[in-house]
Amino acid sequence: MQNSTEQLVTYLKAFADPIRLRLLALCVHGECTVSELTQVMGHSQPRISQHLKQLCDAGLLEKFRDGQFVYYRVPLASEEAAQRRRLFALLPSDEPVYERDFERLCGLRAAQGISAPQQDDDSARYLHRALIELTVTMSLGDLIDIGSGQGRILKLLGSRAQRAVGVDIDSDARQLARAELLLAGGENCSLRNGDMYELPFADGEFDTVILDDVLGMAERPMTAINEARRLLKPNGRLLLLAQVDAGDIDKFQDQLVIWCRTAGLRLAPPRRIPSKQPRWLLAVATLADSKNVAA
Repeated sequence: MQNSTEQLVTYLKAFADPIRLRLLALCVHGECTVSELTQVMGHSQPRISQHLKQLCDAGLLEKFRDGQFVYYRVPLASEEAAQRRRLFALLPSDEPVYERDFERLCGLRAAQGISAPQQDDDSARYLHRALIELTVTMSLGDLIDIGSGQGRILKLLGSRAQRAVGVDIDSDARQLARAELLLAGGENCSLRNGDMYELPFADGEFDTVILDDVLGMAERPMTAINEARRLLKPNGRLLLLAQVDAGDIDKFQDQLVIWCRTAGLRLAPPRRIPSKQPRWLLAVATLADSKNVAA
C-alpha cells in the first residue's frame, strides 16, 4: 500500500487535468454511467473512458456493473475516504462549468422517462416520522437498506450515515432511486443489485441494517433475517419495517419475535404505526450476545 505522501502525489497527478476535474465534480454527486458522462461532457467515449481509467487507477473513482450498465462513483468505504473528501472540497462550488455539467446530468436523468415516485400515504408519513424519531440519537454509521425500492428510506436517513447502500432486485426501482438521490443530494448513497437471501457484502460490514418491508412476501423469511444478521457489526442494529393489514398485525408480530429469537437476535417491542389503525410495524433488533440495547 502506498504511504500517505505517495497517495497524495497520485491524487494530485490525477487532479491535474480539467476534464478529469469535471468528471470528479459530477461523480461526487452520485453514480454515473460512461454514456451519461460522455453526453454531459461532449467528448468521445474512448477519451472519457481513458480519463475514467486514470481516476480509477488513482483510487479517486471506482466502477461497478449493475445489469447492462457500468457505473462510476467516488469510493465510499476505504481508509483514504477522509483524504479524498478534503481534496474534493477544493473543487469550487460556484464553478459555472461544474454547475452546467450537473444541470445536464439532471436533464439526462429526467429525459429517460422515469416516472415520478408515488406519493406517500398517511401511514407511510407516520412511519417516516417514527424512523426519524428512532434514529435521531442513533449513530447510523455504515447503513444498508435491503429492499430499498425507489430510495425513500435512503433519502430520509442516508445523509446521516457515513455511507448508505440500497439493495433491490428491481432495476427500474434502482434507476429511479438514483435519479431521486441525485436531485436530493444523496452523495454518500449507492444503489446495488442484490438478492436479500445472498448479499454481496462482507460479514459484519454494516452498523445499521434495514429490512425494508421485505419479510411479509418473502418465501424464505428466516434466510433473509439470517443474511441481515450476518451483515451486522457486533454492536450494530437491525431495523425491521413491515406493512401489515390491521387484522394480521398480531400474528405477524408474534412471528417476528420467533424469527428474531431463532436468528440469535434480541428484539425490542415492535412499534405500531400509527398507534390507531396501525398499518406498519417498526422494530429494532440487536445481536443477542451484544452489549447493545435496542432503542
